[in-house]
Amino acid sequence: MSGHTADNPYEILDDRFHTGRCTNGDRRLEVLYDGCRWTEGPLYIPAWRQLIWSDIPNDRILRWDEATGAVGVFRTPAGHSNGNTLDRRGRLVTCEQGNRRVTRTEPDGSVTVLADRYAGKRLNSPNDAVVRSDGTIWFSDPDFGILSDYEGHRAESEIGACNVYRIDPATGEVHLAADGFDGPNGVILSPDEKLLYVSDSRAARIHVHHVRDDGTLTGGKVFAEAPKGVHFDNIRFDDAGRLWAAALDDGVHCYDPDGTLIGRIRVPETVSNITFGGPKNNRLFITATTSLYSLMMSVTGAPRV
Repeated sequence: MSGHTADNPYEILDDRFHTGRCTNGDRRLEVLYDGCRWTEGPLYIPAWRQLIWSDIPNDRILRWDEATGAVGVFRTPAGHSNGNTLDRRGRLVTCEQGNRRVTRTEPDGSVTVLADRYAGKRLNSPNDAVVRSDGTIWFSDPDFGILSDYEGHRAESEIGACNVYRIDPATGEVHLAADGFDGPNGVILSPDEKLLYVSDSRAARIHVHHVRDDGTLTGGKVFAEAPKGVHFDNIRFDDAGRLWAAALDDGVHCYDPDGTLIGRIRVPETVSNITFGGPKNNRLFITATTSLYSLMMSVTGAPRV
């Protein structure tokens, strides 16, 4: 299989990466911004034609304007925010790992706390979230933000475990969705909303669970295991059902729907998170260490709801 070059970031590991037209986009990564400490949580907001992302140690959310290329501060302090997503009404849902809570930003700019405790105990440090079409929210809660003061505030875990939780859209109650993880990180629903995928960074695996109509999960198996020495962060789908994963020092991985690693995108810095965006949803945005990158692709992200 072909390897990447300085002028070609794509590495083909399986013919499906080439025949699936995954490698027909730009041949060079574009640096949109450099000057952060550790970046995560990229989210493209179509109504604004802007991308926001978290600079966690600097306790701020930044925004990049697609029309002008200008970068400014969206929010600071930001609770050492990590993952960002939109609910079905276009409101911003943020995992504030420093404040140990999940919040929603209302149209008037006020902030509503959606979850900060489970069974009366403070959450660890919410990391990533995904919203179903009925308003159900799943979020991961590792202990990354309480291990030190670098990305949050050093503290002991009150729960004593790292889990995935579900917020009921009708009652607002926080329920345990899945446990048994070492370090749950990225969460994403399959495009048909029947499966929930969870990356477990410390275990170097991506798990997949069946989603019942009431939002509870059943089953649970390993979808993919990272190569030796590689750990996953967040994950996203394209419209062909392929799963793309931020794989830290190994760039961005692309997995066929059957779980086969078919290709990589090499990035010069350690990759934290990815998301699709742009007017056609075919621009891959990559947060990596201090920088925000983008790559215009021949692949289109899963449809935005």
